[in-house]
Amino acid sequence: MTAVVAIGVVSYVWEQHFQTYTTENIQIIADETAKKIEEEYKKTNNLRTAARYAEYVSNYNPNLGVKVVQKGVNVENVLYDSSTVSIDGAPIVSLEPKAPIQNYAAEIKVDGEVLGYVRVWVYGTDTLLRTTDEKFRENSYQALIFASLVAIVLAMGIGFLFARNLVNPINRMTRTAQAIKDGDLSARTKMKGDDEIARLGETFDEMAESMQQDRELERRLTTDVAHELRTPLMAIQSTVEAILDGVFYADTERLETVNSEVERLARLVDALLRLSRLENRNTPIKEEKIDVGELVFSVVSAHEAYVVDSGLSMSFHSDKRVFIYGDADMIRQATANLLSNAVRYTPEGGRIFVRVRQGEIMASIAVRDTGIGLSPEEAKMVFSRFWRADAGRSREHGGLGVGLAVVKEIVDRHGGWVNVEGRPNQGATFTIYIPLYNEEAVKNRLKNKERKSKWN
Repeated sequence: MTAVVAIGVVSYVWEQHFQTYTTENIQIIADETAKKIEEEYKKTNNLRTAARYAEYVSNYNPNLGVKVVQKGVNVENVLYDSSTVSIDGAPIVSLEPKAPIQNYAAEIKVDGEVLGYVRVWVYGTDTLLRTTDEKFRENSYQALIFASLVAIVLAMGIGFLFARNLVNPINRMTRTAQAIKDGDLSARTKMKGDDEIARLGETFDEMAESMQQDRELERRLTTDVAHELRTPLMAIQSTVEAILDGVFYADTERLETVNSEVERLARLVDALLRLSRLENRNTPIKEEKIDVGELVFSVVSAHEAYVVDSGLSMSFHSDKRVFIYGDADMIRQATANLLSNAVRYTPEGGRIFVRVRQGEIMASIAVRDTGIGLSPEEAKMVFSRFWRADAGRSREHGGLGVGLAVVKEIVDRHGGWVNVEGRPNQGATFTIYIPLYNEEAVKNRLKNKERKSKWN
């Protein structure tokens, strides 16, 4: 297509050039003919006799038309017209063109007086082209066509190589996807580079890595849930069997043991169900204007006895009048999960710091502890579902690794994010960021909800 367009454009430009070239030649002929007639007139003092030179010009080039007109007072007298053909003595004018674009004229002047004019025309655009001009034009077109064919061949060859280089990585991604589909979650494209295909391959590998990690976490979940369920169930079963066999009496102590294990089971199932509902967006958000400082203070007060019983101390600070728009119960639950996580991983004698701040567009709830901390690698995984840095240690401190996942889901549903910072044995800081209350934004959101409800 490029070759065809190039040939068309160049042909048009060259034709315009040759047209201009022939036009200039015609005008030169007209000027020179008029000049010759002027010279002959000065010799003979007879314009009709001088006009015979036009006949010489016409005979020299049969494709050239020449007409000499004498200018009179009221009429113009034709002295010579090459287009006039005489048949049986009757003049017939039939060859003079009417298109003005091919007509060129020059005045016949003697001593400043216009005696008449010479009109010249051609019957074809190539009439006045010299042999070298025609040869040049023919060779130019041949060269252009040859260059276009070479360009097409090169474009096809380069296009083939480019397409093959483009298809190879796509085929590699296809094979990798097929391998993952067949169960090989370790398959990777291993593509690197700065182009779009390479970045797509890298993103594909990251997705596959995430899928593999999720599968491993799900397998760990199965093991962890089985272990967590088995422990209280075995305790309940052994206690009940001992009572039935008469080894133990169904006294308050034995019933409290069974009750505590049942409550442990209920908490585990409730945590899993809560996370599932949040992920599936089955839990509606009861949005309202919330004073974050007051809400977090109530959570801190409710956990104060739990913190003291764990041998820890806790401090709280809040900016005044920090408002957000969201579900108070969910925010309370997220804060409580962060506090429980801090208590769980902070040794006796440690401290917990809770702070609420107001930024330019976001409110923040930060929970910092002086506990065992975490590594940068662990910080990347800490909000994943059912993830625990050390399964044995987590089990010792309690928990199943769903609390922080719940926090992340809650914050995501409020249009914010949660961040974690920390170092091993130097504590950790979990910070929740949620957009500040904006009355105009809330009104727009409510209007959009009303529109959606009407459409539904």
